[in-house]
Amino acid sequence: MDLYGRRREQAALDRFLDGARQGTGAALTVWGDPGIGKTALLDHVADSAAAEFTVLRCRGTRLESELAFAALHELLWPVTERISTLPQPQAKALNGALGTSNDVADRFLIGVAVTTLVGELAKERPVLIVADDAQWLDEPSAQCLAFAARRLRNESVAMLLSGHDDPVGGTWDKLAAMEVRGLEDEDARLLARAVAPHADEAVIRRTVRAAAGNPLALQELPSSVAAGDLSTHPLADDRIAVGPRLRRAFRARTERLSAPARTALLLSAADDRSDRTTLRQAGVLLDLDAAAWDEAMHSGLLTPDPDGRIRFRHPLMGAVVYDVAPATDRQTVHRALASVLTGEYADELRPWHLAAAAEAAGKTDEQVARLLEESAQRSWARGGCATAARALRRAARLSPATDDAARRLSYGARAAWEAGHVDAARGMLERAEGVSSATTVADLSEGLRGLIEFAHGDLETACRQLTRDMERVADPGQALKLGSMALRAAWAASHDALQREALQRLERRLPQGDFPNADLLPLLRQWWAVDGGGGTDDPNRIGAPVADILTRLSGSSWLLMPPAPLAVAWGIDSALQEALRRETDTLRHTDQVTALTQALAQTVAPDIAQGSWTSAEANALEGLQVAEGTGDDHLAAQCRAGLGWLAAARGDERTVADFAARFIEEWVPRGVLVFSAGAEWNLGMSALFAGRAEEALDRLVRLTEHGHHSAHPTIAVLAAADTAEAALQAGQRATAEEQARLLRRWAERTGAAWAISATHLVHALLASGADAEKQFRLALDVHGARSRPFNYARTRLLYGEWLRRARRRTDARTQLAEAAETFRRLDAAPLLARTRAEQELTGQHPRRDSAPVRDTAAILTPQELRVARLAAQGLTNREIGSQLLISPRTVGHHLANVFPKLGIVSRADLARIDFGDGLHLIG
Repeated sequence: MDLYGRRREQAALDRFLDGARQGTGAALTVWGDPGIGKTALLDHVADSAAAEFTVLRCRGTRLESELAFAALHELLWPVTERISTLPQPQAKALNGALGTSNDVADRFLIGVAVTTLVGELAKERPVLIVADDAQWLDEPSAQCLAFAARRLRNESVAMLLSGHDDPVGGTWDKLAAMEVRGLEDEDARLLARAVAPHADEAVIRRTVRAAAGNPLALQELPSSVAAGDLSTHPLADDRIAVGPRLRRAFRARTERLSAPARTALLLSAADDRSDRTTLRQAGVLLDLDAAAWDEAMHSGLLTPDPDGRIRFRHPLMGAVVYDVAPATDRQTVHRALASVLTGEYADELRPWHLAAAAEAAGKTDEQVARLLEESAQRSWARGGCATAARALRRAARLSPATDDAARRLSYGARAAWEAGHVDAARGMLERAEGVSSATTVADLSEGLRGLIEFAHGDLETACRQLTRDMERVADPGQALKLGSMALRAAWAASHDALQREALQRLERRLPQGDFPNADLLPLLRQWWAVDGGGGTDDPNRIGAPVADILTRLSGSSWLLMPPAPLAVAWGIDSALQEALRRETDTLRHTDQVTALTQALAQTVAPDIAQGSWTSAEANALEGLQVAEGTGDDHLAAQCRAGLGWLAAARGDERTVADFAARFIEEWVPRGVLVFSAGAEWNLGMSALFAGRAEEALDRLVRLTEHGHHSAHPTIAVLAAADTAEAALQAGQRATAEEQARLLRRWAERTGAAWAISATHLVHALLASGADAEKQFRLALDVHGARSRPFNYARTRLLYGEWLRRARRRTDARTQLAEAAETFRRLDAAPLLARTRAEQELTGQHPRRDSAPVRDTAAILTPQELRVARLAAQGLTNREIGSQLLISPRTVGHHLANVFPKLGIVSRADLARIDFGDGLHLIG
């Protein structure tokens, strides 16, 4: 049928396709009321594209919304043979999701695989992905398509979806959207006349008024209007919304059919995915003959699909048929369907039909509950966590025994949690605790309540819950995980008493022999002690054991390591950095995306401390991308914290302010003081480097103000030298002396080289004459101080300023030149400018051609740097894409930018590049 009144929408969709033809991918959600004409528009686009696009289509259905990756299976069915050409981890993940292998599927990697597959297809011809009735897509498929939609910018791919509701705030929130509204009266009249060419004008006028511009209503209402079906209803006036009118119109049409024909319609409504053979076999069990099916097919409500399915012409029709049917009839058709199902989805669909039958009868059924639980286990293994959660929740409702119900609810809560459904997970835990004990539920759910609170609630509450559950779970490995998370929660909340209690209870729960590394336990006590005592007999003893232990850590035992900022404060960043690099190199060749993201987030702070700022930025951005894709707020915040610190050091005050505002808004209400403290540090450092000492001091002193939402001891120690410098510039000597004492205590406790050097530096700033120079020299001569180049260069800058004021210009130039070179390499623009100003005051005129590398055309973006490094190792575009979770085409796009920036012409030239910070040719 022709489209009436859709010229504007058709023009917009034609432009949408043009973008994909020109290599600019995009995704668009078409939304509007049921029956408003969305499917007709999607059909128009698909028909327009068929000659030059690869068109992949799927449609959400009410029944298939419970089947993990059912829509993705339908979408990719025409190109499944291409899955084998994907990088192995991606192929395994996608085959696992589609049920063609037994591989456990990582949800993030499934999205990467689909993105890569579509990108490969787009190399041959543009690709159009069409997903109709997206509101009924199974959730794993919807999440996968949303993931791919956000990564189409450089591909010749167009993704078009339709749904009932405004996408804002939902799965498709970030995509462009176009609302489809009702037809104007003249277009509505033309459509109604085309549908009912023999109707009189009065019927057409009433139909147009009643339909309110809804095309489906315009097609369905004329016969009802003519028959007087609407006028007999007490609410039949022109102000009633289309929804109720359509329901009455559909119901009126079905009531005119015979009972067997209505049963045939109910069969079709109860299973909107089976083919006509399956439906007719079920009909045989219900004594339906050919006449009943003929009458149902000729009712105008059903339509056969080319793939052999029988569908309602609009899903709303099927919903009405199902909703108005008596419960006993629904029970009967579901049992009939369950008994005749065959094919690849039979084992998945049968439990849902049997469950629907049992619920229609109002009965529990352990056998059906067990089938649903088994189905949930299969879905979970394939990455369909949301589907598994729904199946387990339904299985719990059907469980006669409360122990079985509690077990299924506890497992279902874990599945919901993994799917990102926090409220659903909480709700199932509460229901489980309502029929069982908190101890049992904690063990079955593996301490999930505390983990949820850690990620989405208040940290003090999380610590207490995690500590309790640590003692409830039977598995020592899970107890170790919960105890470690409790320590991290107390540390992040800056709650010393809770931290001590969590450590003591973890030690009692896991005696020394149960620790993954027995020699780690003394260090664990050392790192997490919070009373400032317990100093070491040998301050230098910590490095070697840590380096040795890190080579043996694996799995959850990594959680025993202190959080990255605490590790930096303890001075073990070098060992941690090296171990994490080995870990990330290993993880890149696996499908453990979550573990990779955790490792990347942990590397940022050690990389910054060690002066590997380019790597720190690259890893932070990569980790942030994956964390946002998986919905891990904590890991995303860790990455943003590192990016905010780098922005402060590089003089990007706007980015610092944006990140800080976000941290304070999101994390202060939840008591995550480590993030809000980091935000204050970044703001204070940014102001200090910009020459606003009083503003900087106002920010930085908050780190030690008891009760302030930004007070955190670890961050306060790390920022102490900044605070002291700001205090002296602002004329607050007493505050600087407090910072000196704070640093000295930490240096005595840890023996960390950076803390010893910083203590001498602050004493130098406080002193005068020969004593000041002695302290500057001591700060520079500390063994290991050079391993933190930024801190070391700042010491040189401050020493150079002191020497210049002492009129020792020649000595000052030496210190300032070394500082300037480090600041230039790191692109620490504010301190580089300050150093150059000092150099000019000494009579030295620094060459301006040694400007920061990032000011030149040769600088690479973090992603370009990652691509170039891997290409320099000889990896192909495909291999690089597999490691970085991007398409080979995107790899080629990045390399095309890299070559001119580096002044090279081929991949072979990449072997001559030193990819350390600064980037330069070798030989």
